[in-house]
Order: sequence, then C-alpha cells, then structure tokens
Amino acid sequence: MAKVKLFWDPRGFELDSLKRKRLLRITDGDTPYISMSIRMLSIDTPEVHYPGRQNPSKHDARFQELADWLQAGKAPVEPDLAAYLHPKLATGTAGTLQREQGVKATVEFQRLLDTRLARPGGRKRSLFVWTADEPFDGYGRLLAYISPHYSKEELDTISYRDRATFNLLMVESGWAASFPIYPSLPKYRDLVLLQETARDAFENGRGAWADPNTLAGYEFRMCYRLWEATDKLLKGKKLGSRERYGWVERYCFDVTTLEIHEPQRYHRVKPYNRVFIWPRDVTEAVGRLNLMPGG
Repeated sequence: MAKVKLFWDPRGFELDSLKRKRLLRITDGDTPYISMSIRMLSIDTPEVHYPGRQNPSKHDARFQELADWLQAGKAPVEPDLAAYLHPKLATGTAGTLQREQGVKATVEFQRLLDTRLARPGGRKRSLFVWTADEPFDGYGRLLAYISPHYSKEELDTISYRDRATFNLLMVESGWAASFPIYPSLPKYRDLVLLQETARDAFENGRGAWADPNTLAGYEFRMCYRLWEATDKLLKGKKLGSRERYGWVERYCFDVTTLEIHEPQRYHRVKPYNRVFIWPRDVTEAVGRLNLMPGG
C-alpha cells in the first residue's frame, strides 16, 4: 500500500445493489451471466401477488372493512380521498378484481411478447433495453424501458410510433396504468405519447379501465397499507406520523397544468395525467419543472 499514491474514499458513496441473483454461466474469467428481473418504467399493472406472495383475492373482506371505516371517518385519510376510494372498496370484491386483472395483464404482456418479438421464419428478436439514471429499485430489479430490437435498416422503414416500447403497448391495451415517477421521466416526445395513449385507453374503457371500480396497482398497494394502519389504530396502538400517514407518500402533479398536489390529493389529477414525485425530490422538481400548487 505504501506505493499507492491515489486515495479515493468518498463518504456516503454506495453502489447500487442487485441483491441475490442466480448465476447462469460464465464466458471467461471476468464475465458472469446472471438472471435479472426488470421493473418496466412509467407503468403499473394490477397485482397478481401482494403483499409478498399473497393472493389479492384474500383481501376482499379487509377492503370491505376498510370501506366501512372510510364511511365512518375512522381511517387517517382526507374526506375527499375517502369518498373517491369508498365505492371501489365497498364492492366486497376489490381484491378479487385486482387478481383477475393482474392475470389478464400477464396474458396480454405475453401476447405482445409473442407477437412483437416474432420474425418471419420463426426466429425471435432480442430485447432492446433502456435503463433509468437510477438503474435499480429497492428490490434489485432493473428499471427500464424495453422494446423489440430492430436493425438500422428496419428502423429506417418504420414509424416512431411503430417502434413502441412494451411499456407503452401495455398502457395502450389498458392493462397497465401510466405511472411515471420523477426524475426517471421519458423524454418530451415519449412523455406526450404516453399521456395521449393512456388517455385514449382510459376514455375508451380498454382493459382494466372497462370497470369503473378498478384500482390501479399503486392504489391497491396503497389501500392495503391504509387498512394495516387503520387496523392498528382501531386496536389502540399508538402510531407515529410516518406510520399513520406513510401509506401514501408520493406527491403528484398534472402533466397538462403543472399543478402539484399533496399525496392524499393525487386523485384530483386524471389517471392519464399523473406524474409522481417522491418527497425527497419535491423541492428539486418544483424548481426544475416550474410546478405550482394545485387547488
């Protein structure tokens, strides 16, 4: 060590973690291949399992209970958000609907893969992957947009719209909700295309949007956490503000008006116009995007 003159040990520096992955093979002394899951950016599909490996249909009674608590004013939620959520939860089948829609979304994604990756002659295309500035989420999944890989010659003959990512195609089908989160936003042209596609799917009742009681995946997860928090409160447990209100954390702004809303007011923005921001990024986002307080 005495001969090493470079000292580099920045405080707080941490590498992104992929967590545990399966080793597939190696090709030489410094190139291993591993299995890796991808979390598709800017979209969210209904849950097949949540939380963990639990079947969402098992939560029907819990969500009915939450609907009763919302109606009685017992949950730590603003009245207008409670009114927005109540009819979706009061059906008694909110969990079952989520599971059914999650299965249909999976089927649609597989259909898109089979169709879009097929080449004449039966061979399959490889995937083209664009990663986010922050490449991994907290579960070690790669954050990315994915599309079929086209040759340069093919790209010269097809339109920009025909090169659509699978992320966008899932939104087009109605089986994925638009779910962009700052700062991992698509470039302007792609953001406009995402918003227009999501609006068309919503207004024409495609996929999950055919049912007015649909909960987007992020809303389903949010409602489950709200049920957990309310259940603890009603059992007499003392909760800190983070646990009491942390079931919904992201701020939301309207991409068409640039009005930003507090977490419990995200529903004031149409589903296809929503862009979410983590609390740690709000100050930066307000300055960079010229956001203004929502009504």
